[in-house]
Amino acid sequence: MSKLPSLKNLSYLLALHQHQNFNRAAQACFVSQSTLSSGIQNLEEQLDCQLIERDHKSFLFTGMGEEIVERARLILTSTEELVNFAQSQGNVMEGPLRVGCIPTIGPFLLGILSKRLQEQYPKLELLIREDTTAQLLNLLRDGELDVLILALPVDLQGNQQWVVGRDPFKMALTPKMAQLAGNPVDYSKLPNKSIFLLEKEHCLTEHAVTACRLGNKEKINPFTAASLHSLVQMAESLNGATFVPQMAIDAGILSGNELVTVDPSGGEAFREIGLVFRPTTSRRQTFRKLAETLAELLPIATLR
Repeated sequence: MSKLPSLKNLSYLLALHQHQNFNRAAQACFVSQSTLSSGIQNLEEQLDCQLIERDHKSFLFTGMGEEIVERARLILTSTEELVNFAQSQGNVMEGPLRVGCIPTIGPFLLGILSKRLQEQYPKLELLIREDTTAQLLNLLRDGELDVLILALPVDLQGNQQWVVGRDPFKMALTPKMAQLAGNPVDYSKLPNKSIFLLEKEHCLTEHAVTACRLGNKEKINPFTAASLHSLVQMAESLNGATFVPQMAIDAGILSGNELVTVDPSGGEAFREIGLVFRPTTSRRQTFRKLAETLAELLPIATLR
């Protein structure tokens, strides 16, 4: 049997692919640049294929190099899961669990979720990263996160999902606007540019506009907010309206202001909340228990 590549050399290759610079990759691996370069050359010799095209100023990953990077990422992720499994003595709810969550869910759910998990599984170490959907999916792909809590639907990029519940949308608006709009709201009665939304980086904007059947784009104000808290303040101070998920309302996001809530136009409006994970993961039992706990905390549980 031929000698197998070392995990260290595979990690060097992944670092170089991520940073696209030998010096930065070496710093990320806490080794010298020459050590990292030698490790990758050794990997090429063991695999008997060229992974990188080099000249004195630049480099380029070959087609085979790109394929090896993807396979190396799976190997390193699986190895890390193996170590965690062994350290927890096979208990699926022990040890570290790296969870990614979007900003329109995290502030309203993660606190109570963490408390509940600590009560149920005191040996589980929850490590949380909050970021946009696109960035979280990149971190999941790179093996830096184990599972994501996202609003659905999204482009899963080959990952798998479990839907754990629904989060209804309400329209929050000033009392003056509420008198105009009615309940459920009639968008045609609202002034143009009176509806405020989040920046496009937040998937809640697309989910809300779609679920609430807002077809008249003239009603949308061109100025956007970076967070739900800012969005609520903007709607109140500028005598407007916006869409707010029920979990944020339950968490008190409308406390201290004069906004009132009405039902969106067009019937039931909601976003689905789900767990997203790599299809190659060995931690499905852990994620299933996480999904069950999460479903208990959502306005409408629909675990599937």
